[in-house]
Amino acid sequence: MHQLQLHPYLVFDGTCREAMNFYQQCLGGELMVQPFTGTPAAEGLDAAVAANTVLHASLKKDNLLLMASDAGMQPVVQGNRVSLSLQCTSEEEINRLFAQLSAGGTVTMPLERAFWGDTFGMFTDRFGIDWMLNFNHSAA
Repeated sequence: MHQLQLHPYLVFDGTCREAMNFYQQCLGGELMVQPFTGTPAAEGLDAAVAANTVLHASLKKDNLLLMASDAGMQPVVQGNRVSLSLQCTSEEEINRLFAQLSAGGTVTMPLERAFWGDTFGMFTDRFGIDWMLNFNHSAA
């Protein structure tokens, strides 16, 4: 059975690939990088920008999981460089935690089935902390 997990999620302004390669050189592990190109998130981005920016990257080694992306069309400011990414263990859990943690905050992406197949949503809580909640249906 999977346990609830919390992971740091870093946001870069076009240097995600370079940063994650650096972290892999330092920490080791397996690096996965998905550019914006070929995804629905590339709509509205210049083709060259979409090819050279990262929609999602993850570095895994043992119990370490570091995730990151480039901001895309959003500006990167000091307050949005790190999000808390919560990997939930069930549909019930993600629905409950999303409702509880986002109460009094601002939902930036409603909880829904994402194009990669997981249930996913984002919000800024009432204290200004950015959260990403994810439930991987195939791991349940």
